[in-house]
Amino acid sequence: MIFTEYGADTLPSEHKLPSVMWSQEYQNEYLDMNHRVFDSYDFVQGELVWNFADFQTTEGIMRANGNKKGIFTRQRQPKDAAFHFRARWTSLPIDYKG
Repeated sequence: MIFTEYGADTLPSEHKLPSVMWSQEYQNEYLDMNHRVFDSYDFVQGELVWNFADFQTTEGIMRANGNKKGIFTRQRQPKDAAFHFRARWTSLPIDYKG
């Protein structure tokens, strides 16, 4: 099984402790929770975060000026989550089954 399109909207300028929605801390906690679940099952063979970078969408009450689930801003600047993913992915064992 491969998990796709998971993430949390995050404003790049928002930092809050304790974490609250839209903060970078909340995004990292949300990602940690997903990763703990993924890592607890052997049948999970992959993951694909939604989304690489923030992008503009239509306005609505559920979004803060577009889709902000990216690990990079629209200007391709890394959010805290980009470093979070780098640490995760570089620590995963490489398991070749060939």
